[in-house]
Amino acid sequence: MNSTTIIPENAPKATADSRSSSARIAVPEDNELIRTAAQVTRDLNTPKPAIYWADFLASLVTGYASLAGAILVQSTALAILFGLIAVLALYRAGSFIHELTHVRRNTLPGFHFAWNALFGVPMMIPSFMYEGIHSIHHRTKKYGTVEDPEYLPLALMKPWSVPLFVIVAALAPVALLFRFAVLSPLSALIPPLRKIVVERYSGLIVNPEFRRKPAEGELKRRWLASEIGASVWSIALIAMVATGVIPMRAFLIFLAVISGSVVLNQIRTLVAHLWENDGSEMTVTGQYLDSVNVPPPGTLPALWAPVGLRYHALHHLLPGIPYHNLGEAHRRIAAKLPKDSPFYRADHRSLVRLVAGLVRGSAGRN
Repeated sequence: MNSTTIIPENAPKATADSRSSSARIAVPEDNELIRTAAQVTRDLNTPKPAIYWADFLASLVTGYASLAGAILVQSTALAILFGLIAVLALYRAGSFIHELTHVRRNTLPGFHFAWNALFGVPMMIPSFMYEGIHSIHHRTKKYGTVEDPEYLPLALMKPWSVPLFVIVAALAPVALLFRFAVLSPLSALIPPLRKIVVERYSGLIVNPEFRRKPAEGELKRRWLASEIGASVWSIALIAMVATGVIPMRAFLIFLAVISGSVVLNQIRTLVAHLWENDGSEMTVTGQYLDSVNVPPPGTLPALWAPVGLRYHALHHLLPGIPYHNLGEAHRRIAAKLPKDSPFYRADHRSLVRLVAGLVRGSAGRN
């Protein structure tokens, strides 16, 4: 998952003033890297349903149980503890939305439906908000350009763009509640509003210039079904809070947990790339080096970059490999390539260093 909230229209944009005065040097294609990566990972492209189901359901049960604990316990300290566990577990469960866009539905029968029914609709983030969006981010001629819905040249923008990028994410639960409880039913009755909702408020994007096209075919049918479900749930949730069926405290804890998960993902998104592209088309190698791996021995990335997201650069190089095989793919490629290969330049040590580097980079260019 590369982003988790809709950036408002007045979000910082990459203008001529906010970019480096010198043009970015294009990265040449490294054919040895691409060829070796493809050759040594050919047998790693098949997802294992048992791993997907066990991982998702365990994360979901842990997340919902912890959320219930945070709501029901009287101790503030215990409520915070349960809340933090809920944030991490539901963040992991939600991260499977990224896998849904890459794994063919027939290789994981029922998984897409279950994810939406058990997580996407209740959390007001149905998969249509990502499907049809994320694939554009992986197109060779779209990545890092103004047509990429998931890219902003943050390293070339004003320093305050970085904290604003995270702060906006904290408002996601309220924005999503408004989108499904208010905009969905109104846009069903007002066609001009529907066009705006589809174009601007139906995708988990970071590029405020991006405009989504209406869905077609099977995606359109799934979009309609899950949007109706999310709309009904959102309206019912507001009604139950307004009538006292759901206590305000429970409602606020629910929103706080969602907000925490979204903010955590937004921080992870902040270091998924180096964000240094100025809008030009990039080679596959250039895209790989503009993306980030945080491989072992570090253990914390398993929490803040779950479901294979710690290998985000490798994922851009080999998007067809399921998350549970990315670690093995990284080990195989590293065993075959010399130490001076560009492959290793995408490996980084920690989240803190990446964020600090991004902030220093943007400050140094402005």
